[in-house]
Amino acid sequence: MNEISRRDEVSLSGAALRGAPWKAAAIGGGAVAATSFGLGVITGGGDLVWALGLGISLFALIAAIGAVSKPHEGDRVTRQARLWSLKHPWKFALLPAGIAAVLDYPVQLVLDGEGVFGSGIQALWHGALVYLIAGILTLTMRGRADTAR
Repeated sequence: MNEISRRDEVSLSGAALRGAPWKAAAIGGGAVAATSFGLGVITGGGDLVWALGLGISLFALIAAIGAVSKPHEGDRVTRQARLWSLKHPWKFALLPAGIAAVLDYPVQLVLDGEGVFGSGIQALWHGALVYLIAGILTLTMRGRADTAR
């Protein structure tokens, strides 16, 4: 009976993300979005929606990977949540993917003009990519859970 509910899994993911490098994530995502849009304008194909989507996705990825990269830091609850996240990378990656999709939806809806459903599908695709990348990167850092003990 070691099964935990979905609500507890989300709580553990949130606790692991509590110590995420949010400032670095915001700066990194913003810089990539600005650079992407700027280079697009210079070359004649600037797409603000694509650049913002890329920045939001990178923001979520930096936060996720930064949160689990140092499982031995933080208070006891944060350390335990990070260890759980490293042992369950695919369950942990759901929250950063959800964050990316939720942040990307209004951008798609307002700026892209694809409508409610088209914007939702685009936001879900961005969330799915964040899920895949965050899951793989967290899986590769799984050995840090063993060294943190």
